[in-house]
Amino acid sequence: MQGTEQMLELPIPFAAAVMPFLPTTKRDAEQAHRLGKEVLLHLPMEPNAGKPEWLGPGAITTRLSDEEIRKRVNAAIDDVPYAVGINNHMGSKVTANERIMRIVISVCKERNLFFLDSRTTHKSVIKKLANELQVPTAENHIFMDDVYTRSHIAKQAIKVQKHVKTHPVTVLIGHVGPPGKLTADVLKHEIPTLQQLGAEFVPVSQLVR
Repeated sequence: MQGTEQMLELPIPFAAAVMPFLPTTKRDAEQAHRLGKEVLLHLPMEPNAGKPEWLGPGAITTRLSDEEIRKRVNAAIDDVPYAVGINNHMGSKVTANERIMRIVISVCKERNLFFLDSRTTHKSVIKKLANELQVPTAENHIFMDDVYTRSHIAKQAIKVQKHVKTHPVTVLIGHVGPPGKLTADVLKHEIPTLQQLGAEFVPVSQLVR
């Protein structure tokens, strides 16, 4: 996928979130692990709006039974080698659904995984349930490339700088695919600036609690 190599070449620790059940799933997870990056299962979840084909195979949707949700989550974990946690791909509808997320978070507990909330909705119940079930969690603060242009990604980088100055922890998400090379290039040039601000880059597993 576009930008994968450029992202993996970034000289900082980060988590590579890998979609399950794709032709490149195992290769991408194994390459990320080999290069010292953490691997997350990027679990596709139903959004409030958006094209169904954007979800990919094995998606968690609100129409599934409890049993099928549990089955799909476990199968997805098994499909992504070296996964130490899960984060949601899309999912604005599902992550606000307590029935579904209780099952997902329960599987995380059973499989000794953490959950990184991408925060695609302010109505997310992930933090509440993770705290209740004692599953480590963290949440995204800034999407770098929700608009696929260099100017937007550069603006988001300024937001990252401001967040770093005023918060002890900053989690950001960038993507491969259409914006991948742009995001990797902006991040590559931002790393020294952020380090000068006192930022330390750490794997997301060190931020969950």
